[in-house]
Amino acid sequence: MRTVNQWLVEYGDSHRNPKNKALHWVCVPVIVWSIIGLLWSLPTPPALRAFNPDLNWAGIWVVVALAYYAALSTRLALGAAVTFLAMLWSIDLLDHSGTLPLWAVCIGLFLIAWVGQFIGHAIEGKRPSFLKDVQFLLIGPLWLLADAYRRMGIRF
Repeated sequence: MRTVNQWLVEYGDSHRNPKNKALHWVCVPVIVWSIIGLLWSLPTPPALRAFNPDLNWAGIWVVVALAYYAALSTRLALGAAVTFLAMLWSIDLLDHSGTLPLWAVCIGLFLIAWVGQFIGHAIEGKRPSFLKDVQFLLIGPLWLLADAYRRMGIRF
């Protein structure tokens, strides 16, 4: 298994242009939020609800993603956990707001954010990393978090 630094360096190779980086800072969190929201929207099987009434697909995905992150870096996994909890909280608020259906908001934001991602890669002149290895879909959020850690002087 590659180290977290190997993943981050390889991901960073196709994310050097400042405009592409800026688009990623906006679009990657929106994509993650919308995926969690879409998973939240999926019906939970009765067997899972019997096990825990609050359990849903979003929570399961978050736990799996955090386990993957913890295998790479405990400190980054802790930061991701805080971020995921904030996302889950905001998704729960929107889901219970009675305004637009959560799934519709998530699909709209997901599509808009992916357009932004592809614009960024067109500016960069390099293909998105996930086309090389699907694991980069999970590395993107970690790359942003690692950058935030570096800026704050936190080692990971």
